[in-house]
Amino acid sequence: QVQLVESGGGLVQAGGSLRLSCAASGRTFSSYVMGWFRQAPGKERESVAAIRRSGGVTYDLDSVKGRFTISRDNAKNTVYLQMNNLKPEDTAVYYCAAGTTWPLKSVDTWGQGTQDTVSS
Repeated sequence: QVQLVESGGGLVQAGGSLRLSCAASGRTFSSYVMGWFRQAPGKERESVAAIRRSGGVTYDLDSVKGRFTISRDNAKNTVYLQMNNLKPEDTAVYYCAAGTTWPLKSVDTWGQGTQDTVSS
């Protein structure tokens, strides 16, 4: 089973950018569907985006389309979430996730989460 460690979160002003990284252990990273979820205070965790083994992507939130980009580097066992033009409503804990289904509705492994705070 793969293990996931996120990095790259932090505090940024509205309109700024952050790039999240999720490093995976294990030699089977390329076989996993990878995704990013987020959970804002008082809200349920929601799917942000997912990427297939071959690189096909989906964005599950209309509010991030055109601003967020998910990508993966199978050689580095890493998945990324580039977040541009950030808004205060993007403030949340962001979680990396790995699974074997598409869409990514069933998650096998979660990362520990990274806090992203966008100030107005």
